Amino acid sequence: MTTTVPMILLMLGCAFVTWLPRVIPFILVRNIELPDVVLRWLKYIPVCILSALVIESLFNAEGAIVTFDWLNLSAFVPTLFVAVITKSLSKTVVVGVVSMAILRYFF
Repeated sequence: MTTTVPMILLMLGCAFVTWLPRVIPFILVRNIELPDVVLRWLKYIPVCILSALVIESLFNAEGAIVTFDWLNLSAFVPTLFVAVITKSLSKTVVVGVVSMAILRYFF
């Protein structure tokens, strides 16, 4: 299969449509001072994102039995700790990736 100009334009359009809703909120609130209640709420975003992305991977469904995925759970504990304490998405991601890399290297 060869790559054609319409295919490249389609990929660029998809990238733009995916990128646009992620950037617009930052552009809109760049020059606005948000109320304290909104800023406090935004500090919990890393924990919410972590929970939404990770909770599903903590369990294994083996027929009618649900078990823990111990490797993922072992990486989740320090990552959750960092997310709750620092409320920093970048630190949370770094700790999660590093802990999973260390666990996969040894197990």
